[in-house]
Amino acid sequence: MITKIFNVGDTVSVIDEAVDGVVVSVKNNEVTIETTDKFTMTYFVNELVKINKSNDLNNITKSDTLYKINIDTQPVKKYNTPTFKSDKVERGVPEFDLHIEKLVKNSRGMSNYDILTIQTETAKRHIEFSIRNRIPKIVFIHGVGEGVLKAELDFMLNRYEGISFQDANYQKYGLGATEVYFKQNVR
Repeated sequence: MITKIFNVGDTVSVIDEAVDGVVVSVKNNEVTIETTDKFTMTYFVNELVKINKSNDLNNITKSDTLYKINIDTQPVKKYNTPTFKSDKVERGVPEFDLHIEKLVKNSRGMSNYDILTIQTETAKRHIEFSIRNRIPKIVFIHGVGEGVLKAELDFMLNRYEGISFQDANYQKYGLGATEVYFKQNVR
């Protein structure tokens, strides 16, 4: 166990409270301090930590507790790094997870047809919303499974004009996602 030594006149801070002060008296394990608000309070030694004043810095640097390190006196040159500004604001691509557990609270008792209907209706709503709001690209996360939802999505997306789609980024989504691009005329 390390014992802390406090002397009268030391500046201290209380560990678990926002209280600072100066040591007024030391008795065994108890230290009485006068706070910065001029209150007298008593704490145990393990509740206090000594605060070094800036003029005590000479004593610290002369002690052997610090390792001497050669410090480069020349400031580091800052190089001007080019900044690139784009006219387009980069926004994240909207991602829609079509897994049934993400769409309904409880899918227990639902048939496969019901589940597929909810998933395709959700995808259709997102496609219509993207067309209305001129969103250039969205991603549907459908998972791998047996490929039924992916096939249904492909069939539905082929019915729209001005839409192209492909498998989404493999590194990010694996094989379970489709990117949809909306070809739109500029107003």
